[in-house]
Amino acid sequence: MTKKAETKEAAPTTYAALLRGINVGGSKKVPMAALRSVLEGLGHRDVQTYLQSGNAVFSSAKKDTVALARELEAAIEDHFGFRVACLVVDGPYFRAVAEACPFPAAELEGRQLHVTFFSEQPGAERFAGIDRAAFLPEEYRLGDRVLYLYAPEGLGRSKLAEALAKPAVTKGIDATSRNWNTVAKLVGLTAAAAS
Repeated sequence: MTKKAETKEAAPTTYAALLRGINVGGSKKVPMAALRSVLEGLGHRDVQTYLQSGNAVFSSAKKDTVALARELEAAIEDHFGFRVACLVVDGPYFRAVAEACPFPAAELEGRQLHVTFFSEQPGAERFAGIDRAAFLPEEYRLGDRVLYLYAPEGLGRSKLAEALAKPAVTKGIDATSRNWNTVAKLVGLTAAAAS
């Protein structure tokens, strides 16, 4: 008599999905209720959204963040008729990004500190044309697939942000930025959903 092997479903992981360039200036409209429906339609659970700028938290048994992002991009294109670049990161990575911040986040306003998330680690050569001293007091630091930007006057007035958005830096890499308030909120949401 053989003992039937038990199949155990993988414990779900909590993720944050970061959509790039939606609901800005009247283009690429993605209502958050519709985004939640799209994520639920893909079989994800515990779906929540934050603000209108394309931040979602969900849990899934799937472990491949690149595959999750491509799947979400395809579902958004199918549902809304346009492509949106998506990055999917797990909760522990999001927390590690916040903990590794090289700037004194607790002493700054959320609008003064931004994190750009990349689909892959950008090489240092991409930033060779940027004269850091020319942009002071604005500063940036690279982390693990992220760039931390200190912009004392906010992103809208940041000359360094403009330089960092040029094709020499961003070509071929999906990137999307969030201010520190949003980063902190998503750290909390991914942690709460995982517990």
